[in-house]
Amino acid sequence: MSIEKTLQARSESKCELCGATENLAVYEVPPKSNGSADECVLLCATCRGQIEEPEKVEVDHWRCLNESMWSQIPAVQVLAWWMLKRLSAEGWAQDLLNMLYLDEATQAWAQAMGEGQSKGETIRHLDSNGALLATGDTVTLIKDLDVKGANFTAKRGTIVRGIAPVADNPEQIEARVNGQRIVILTKFVKKAG
Repeated sequence: MSIEKTLQARSESKCELCGATENLAVYEVPPKSNGSADECVLLCATCRGQIEEPEKVEVDHWRCLNESMWSQIPAVQVLAWWMLKRLSAEGWAQDLLNMLYLDEATQAWAQAMGEGQSKGETIRHLDSNGALLATGDTVTLIKDLDVKGANFTAKRGTIVRGIAPVADNPEQIEARVNGQRIVILTKFVKKAG
């Protein structure tokens, strides 16, 4: 049985978010979808369009989540949580979000979509060349750095392993140099290839 037929049987040929019966298509729920029916939902063109283009959201359309958020299908729960997060400025949406319970795995999936994260959770740390830095990366210093309070200079060309981006500042990373834990500005490092 094809995924579309599986989803039609599961949803009784209705949009799994709003219940519409026309213009239905399979939607793979990001970011981890492997194309299986468990990670897909059947959506109408209206729901799909508003999920993919947030600037076109019609707030009242999403009052349908009052019912669909109680689905037992994790992929439907993820999309319901995601849209309620997006609409959380609306009192009714925040109320529904407060009532919605997701098990640990489903919650992690929903949060991995990135909706509703605070600025601190979406900060990107970039090296001097614009390469994305992540926890555990190795970098090279591109400038001699006087380390205040430690009485040494971290020399240009020093390889620094196991960096940790500073959560609330995209211009800073922490790392160990000469046995000391120091803060380094990202503009003075280059990610090791």
